Amino acid sequence: MAGVRAPKPKLRSRRGGSAVPLDETDKRLMNLLQSSFPLEREPFALVGSEAELEPEEVKARTQRLLDERIIREITPIFDTRALGYSSMLVAAKVDSEHPQRAARIVNSHPGVSHNYLRTHDFNLWFTIATPPDSSLGLERTLELLMEETGAESMRQLPTLTLFKINMNLEMEGGTDALSTAIEAAPPRELEPQPYDEGDVAVIRALQGPMAVTDRPYDAAAEQVGIDPDALLERLRGMVDRKLLRRVAAILYHRRAGFSANGMGVWKVPEAEVFETGRRMAAFRGISHCYQRPTYPDWPYSVFTMAHGRSKEECDAVLDSIAAECRIGPRERATLYSSTEYKKIRLHYFTDDYARWEAEHS
Repeated sequence: MAGVRAPKPKLRSRRGGSAVPLDETDKRLMNLLQSSFPLEREPFALVGSEAELEPEEVKARTQRLLDERIIREITPIFDTRALGYSSMLVAAKVDSEHPQRAARIVNSHPGVSHNYLRTHDFNLWFTIATPPDSSLGLERTLELLMEETGAESMRQLPTLTLFKINMNLEMEGGTDALSTAIEAAPPRELEPQPYDEGDVAVIRALQGPMAVTDRPYDAAAEQVGIDPDALLERLRGMVDRKLLRRVAAILYHRRAGFSANGMGVWKVPEAEVFETGRRMAAFRGISHCYQRPTYPDWPYSVFTMAHGRSKEECDAVLDSIAAECRIGPRERATLYSSTEYKKIRLHYFTDDYARWEAEHS
């Protein structure tokens, strides 16, 4: 659709970045909004029923949490790979004295959704995606970024096996809850799935922040020109076809009290990766768990993202994994983020990708 543009990236500001006090009802509501936002005409009423709150209080609390920048947005979470986008994590060695220069260049690409400075020789870590109709493709895009940033090295770390992706922060439980193994879900498929122009129209209309109203899906249905029930039926079908993971609240981690995130990386023998990855993914405090390729200067094959209210809480989660999987200190490392340069929800089927490629090719 001509003229559709993705949101501008926001660099993290330290002003107002500390945790905001929350009562137990806020925490319960945030847990539900992260995990159980329904594909129904009046989702806030259903959330209220589960939280034992009146719908008006649910909406008032939710709007306050948005206004106070504790909840970033409530939005659909589509599957990048299922939509045919090429994507990967990239680790780069950039000028350690002025990493922000390289970060600005990387951030200019609309497919970069996350970009962090981390405590390692590979100091700039970002995720990037290119659309199915990209004229450059992911490889050439990374070559251009390497040239423009002057990076000494860029290691491509595509997902080989996805064991878990569920950015759902535990607001009510403490360290013990985060350090506990609760489930071992099967790995997800990563192959592109079929979709049609109707799906694309729905994605364009619905991606981005949803309004806190009685019937928040109605505006997208009107834009697409279909009945809200038809929109919801299509969304349920997109879940079944793995195009849509869920609709959920995305939090500002630090404002919600989760001031630390540690990327735990593990040396796991090839024959043990599948079973070990499944066990690591089961821990409540782990949001992402992947198998990725190794290199002579990067021997770690399994990646886990731990989120905690402190570095010590992240360490507790990762130490519990090490004990459960019997992995020694020489077979693991933890990289902490020191600066968040970019964090946005990826937008799909916009003109921004073609515009960036035209400017940089």
